[in-house]
Amino acid sequence: MRSRRCRPAFALLVSFLATAALASAKDKPALSPEPNWNEEQKVDFLLHAKVIDSKQTSKGVTAPWRLTMSDGQVTHQALFQAIDERKPVMQFGDGRSELNFKDSYHFNIAAYQLAKLVGLDNMVPVYVERRWNGQSGSIAWWVPDVQFDEGDRLKKHVAAPDVDSWNKQMYKIRVFDQLVYDNDPNLINVLIDKNWKIWRIDFTRAFRLQKTLRNPEDLTMCDRQLLDKLRKLDEDELVQATKRHLTKSEAQAVMARRDLVLKKFEQMVAQKGEGAVLY
Repeated sequence: MRSRRCRPAFALLVSFLATAALASAKDKPALSPEPNWNEEQKVDFLLHAKVIDSKQTSKGVTAPWRLTMSDGQVTHQALFQAIDERKPVMQFGDGRSELNFKDSYHFNIAAYQLAKLVGLDNMVPVYVERRWNGQSGSIAWWVPDVQFDEGDRLKKHVAAPDVDSWNKQMYKIRVFDQLVYDNDPNLINVLIDKNWKIWRIDFTRAFRLQKTLRNPEDLTMCDRQLLDKLRKLDEDELVQATKRHLTKSEAQAVMARRDLVLKKFEQMVAQKGEGAVLY
């Protein structure tokens, strides 16, 4: 008898929770299909679209905000980071320390501008500067259809369906990582979409002043077009493209690392032959 009397109450509770979940889902703004936009259109949207919903993410040290934005016709998401921390000495929990420490949203924008100059802006999402919620920060076009980040992929032991294509993308990412000298490399900052396209995000601890390569052993092969773009990279052009986001010293460090990347591949080509190094 007791269990029978509980059934109507339990059914009412289930019905209430289902209704609440449905109402909550209806409150969420519906996203538009991914628009086939060029860079200029994405930049305009990120700068001027209205923020209609926001949620702070749990991944990453800087805890960026996931924004839902709309221009009245398209509703899309973006990632907002306002971190801009500078310290003469940064002491980390593991005992490490770093002089002239910077953790800044400006480096996200600089990374995108550098990616454009070397032809890798199809692997780094659009980043621009915008004020939101009383703060200035970088705002990035949300990478659509992400199935996992590189950390999750490795944990799940999922292999890329096209190993050759995957490797060629990773070679490019590794070259770019040597250019930007990210002091906080993290596998969650390498995203893989449903088509197995790789995207590199979050550069707030990049662009250190070191004029050395962080991981020269990562440079094993290079795309020919990327190598040609690296050769043509001009310091004045870089300074102009990244003004307000990089100091001249930071831009000069990029150029010094570029020179080392070129030297490394030139040596490898001389030792192994062009076919073994370039593709």
